[in-house]
Amino acid sequence: MSMLTPPGMGGKYRITGDKYPRMRRTGGRRKLVLAATGGVLALGLVGWGTFQLVDVFSGGGSTATAAGATDCPRPAPSASPATVEPLPAPGEIKVNVLNATERGGLAKKTADALKKRGFAIGEVGNATEEYDKKVKGSALLLGAADALDGAFPVLATQVGGARHKVETPAGSTPAKADAAEADGDQPAAKGPRKPNEVDLIIGDGFEKLAPEAAATGALKALNAPKPSPSPSPGGRC
Repeated sequence: MSMLTPPGMGGKYRITGDKYPRMRRTGGRRKLVLAATGGVLALGLVGWGTFQLVDVFSGGGSTATAAGATDCPRPAPSASPATVEPLPAPGEIKVNVLNATERGGLAKKTADALKKRGFAIGEVGNATEEYDKKVKGSALLLGAADALDGAFPVLATQVGGARHKVETPAGSTPAKADAAEADGDQPAAKGPRKPNEVDLIIGDGFEKLAPEAAATGALKALNAPKPSPSPSPGGRC
């Protein structure tokens, strides 16, 4: 019996000579093929997922979207904001402080306070007969039509509840009339008056000027630029 013959295998199963069958594992090659195929698929899935993430965060999907949707709505461009004339500074406004009440010294006290806040002070005294003891509110701002969009709103930050009234030059008709003008008063026939010259006629309801901090904040808000309208963002079609 040859040394290569396993025990108990005699007869026709005896192995003779120097050649013998090799013992191989069945199915090994199939497992290698399956493992290689699975690895390729896994790498493909990882690469596809990475591409999708990059596409989402970089906004690259807009090109593919535009190719699929030809009538995607686009936001309309915003209109350019209109040019607004700057308001006059307090130092550019001449204020005539007139007292229409029976309280003495009110005009001078108010004029001194306005001067400390940077306003230029003109005449200080009692109101004319046309307005003396006839202003029921806190104050009346009297000036030219151009003051409606300039000196009036600046001075109104210092005097709460003040009414506006346009003074019309003699022999002409008023170009503007303020909606806050009360009691049906017609514009006074005086002038000509400069746009930045305003009469502050103190009325019976006046107590004191607005707190300086609040008046300064209101003046800053008045001069702040108004934001221009922006188009609404369009969604992905």
